[in-house]
Amino acid sequence: MTLSPSGFDLTPPTESQRVALEADLSAEERRVLLAHGTEAPFCGVLLGEKRPGVFSCRMCGLPLFRAGTKFESGTGWPSFTQPVDEAHVRAVEDRSYGMVRVETRCARCDSHQGHVFPDGPPPTGLRYCINSVALQFVPEGERLPDPLGRGDGMA
Repeated sequence: MTLSPSGFDLTPPTESQRVALEADLSAEERRVLLAHGTEAPFCGVLLGEKRPGVFSCRMCGLPLFRAGTKFESGTGWPSFTQPVDEAHVRAVEDRSYGMVRVETRCARCDSHQGHVFPDGPPPTGLRYCINSVALQFVPEGERLPDPLGRGDGMA
């Protein structure tokens, strides 16, 4: 078992768990999470979400961003200044579309989440630009999704 500094199990899903997780995705979620797609701007259901809570990976449930780090970037996608835990988001160089960007992936299931850019507000100066369909919102005080049966806790 590999634990993040905040105590979450980062062990990747087994092959049978991965098959079950992928079977639970909609066509759009599969396109974004598995095929590294991007949803259209200004249409994501989490763009206007402002309640206290946590945004978790839609595929495996790992908490990725706290609501308190979300900000209005004007880009059309939910934007955050920092992850719940740096170990929960993996950065991968992305050279698609003739440019160099930093893709963000869930550190546990390796699903595509979005990209991070160095043009965000203080305190980090970063803008994690994330697809709504890659996330699920968990209101503060509710149990985090636990599709892998790891009992990781509350939002």
